[in-house]
Amino acid sequence: EVQLVESGGGLVQAGGSLRLSCASSGLTGDGYAIAWYRQAPGKGREGISCITKSDGRTYYGGSVKGRFTISIDNVKNTVYLQMNSLKPEDTAVYYCAADPREHMCGFYRVSNMDYWGKGTLVTVST
Repeated sequence: EVQLVESGGGLVQAGGSLRLSCASSGLTGDGYAIAWYRQAPGKGREGISCITKSDGRTYYGGSVKGRFTISIDNVKNTVYLQMNSLKPEDTAVYYCAADPREHMCGFYRVSNMDYWGKGTLVTVST
């Protein structure tokens, strides 16, 4: 059984930083895609970033490029999202998702990954 567990959310002031973690278990194989998404209140889901396990290729959405960094620790089976220069509009529930097809990273913003975590809330205050 695949499990994805997000952590690291919380309340932060604008301009601050947070690091989210996505701990995975049950994912087998040498390659898969892991992505971060978010959903703000009253809005649709937004793909933020994706990383491939085999070679660490990264993909970013325009709204977070330059502020957020995705990384992977293959020993700990954990993907991180370092979020800097946070803005009130970054307030959302953040989800990680995974898919055994690594090429899904190229389509993560428009496609549905196979496995999802339950999310962690990030609130950015003014």
